Amino acid sequence: QVQLVESGGGLVQAGGSLRLSCACAASGRTFGTYVMGWFRQAPGKERESVAAISWGGFNTYYTDSVKGRFTISRDNAENTVFLQMNSLKPEDTAVYYCAAHPRSGKEIFGLQYRAPQMYDYWGRGTQVTVSS
Repeated sequence: QVQLVESGGGLVQAGGSLRLSCACAASGRTFGTYVMGWFRQAPGKERESVAAISWGGFNTYYTDSVKGRFTISRDNAENTVFLQMNSLKPEDTAVYYCAAHPRSGKEIFGLQYRAPQMYDYWGRGTQVTVSS
């Protein structure tokens, strides 16, 4: 079983920064064997992928709208994944969710991790609001 708890959300002005954290408590396998993803969902919209990071942290994916502004990282010793968000825009306003996918076999990191269906475990989310 995996429990994910997000933190770090809040209200910020456009152009500001926030750093989200997601603490993972997993039994049966180590944190470093999970692909981790950040998703967001704005009111009235579908959940969308923001970023993903491979089990070792060497490969990352970003959706086009956040490239150059957001950075995903992980600390496997602390069982935590981060999302550094800079130059925030009002359109970044959403609930941000952390998700985990247990790597199986010789899985290769790729664009498939954009899909919410790839993830087995989800946190409850943290609200990010960017004012103009």
